[in-house]
Amino acid sequence: MSDDRQRFSSPPPAEPAGAPAIFDRRRLRIRLARAASGPECGNFLVDRAAADMADRLAAVQRTFEAAVVLDAGGGFAADLQASGKARWLARGGLAATPGELPVFVADEEHLPLRPQTVDLVASLFTLHFVNDLPGALVQVRHALKPDGLFVAAMLGGETLIELRTALIAAEAEAAGGAAPRVAPFVDVRTAGDLLMRAGFALPVADSDRLTARYENLPALFEDLAALGLRNVPAGPPVPLRRSTIARADALYREMFAAPDGRLPATFEIVHVAGWAPHPSQQKPLRPGSAAARLADALGVDEHRLKR
Repeated sequence: MSDDRQRFSSPPPAEPAGAPAIFDRRRLRIRLARAASGPECGNFLVDRAAADMADRLAAVQRTFEAAVVLDAGGGFAADLQASGKARWLARGGLAATPGELPVFVADEEHLPLRPQTVDLVASLFTLHFVNDLPGALVQVRHALKPDGLFVAAMLGGETLIELRTALIAAEAEAAGGAAPRVAPFVDVRTAGDLLMRAGFALPVADSDRLTARYENLPALFEDLAALGLRNVPAGPPVPLRRSTIARADALYREMFAAPDGRLPATFEIVHVAGWAPHPSQQKPLRPGSAAARLADALGVDEHRLKR
């Protein structure tokens, strides 16, 4: 028990200095808690990301002494524990709920992990609504022991591109401007760059794209609510009028509808991986001399990662 306590510290009470407030983290916590207790109609996205992350970790020929999983639901953490890949495991996040595993509730922008105390940090859909993503990545890297591994899955920049386009066009018609209805998700190239800036060794990023189809916008909004993915911009909420939703639905159909009339919605899942530096690691190649792939960074054969 004493070893467990030594891995955690009290998070700083202040807000992150210098980071602009893009998201309202208090509202996000409420929405994540509501999503966790509601219907599971949107879980296809989390399930796909979790399965892909599990495959990648299974291919790593290593058992991690101490691991931390950042998520809300706890399903991935339980699966990781059952796999035997981690001897000690804790689960945390902004809206983590009690379960069989040790749980710590913490804002991902203020991780209560002491430096060099864990061997693996896995983040499943907890980083795309972080105001200070570079700062959060630095905290993760500091928490890892030398040669510790960080893996994460987050929504990427192509996510909901159709919805973003339709809502901007609809609100521009009605009011001459548009509120930020869809979050500014990070693109895969930027995600890799941020890992490098945070000090990770052998940082790589790749993406997985899938398309879901919906009868109408309300059905899409229902899935987003179930996932806790409705945008939570900082500042006073700007209501979305029913007339604007109706117009956005019409524009969505004009621009993107499939032949059967259903509305496609793109989701991009960005997977990243990086290691805490250690002298035993291979040296990175000269910039531009080769294309880095996630299989290379994890030290496994690429065919083992294909689904």
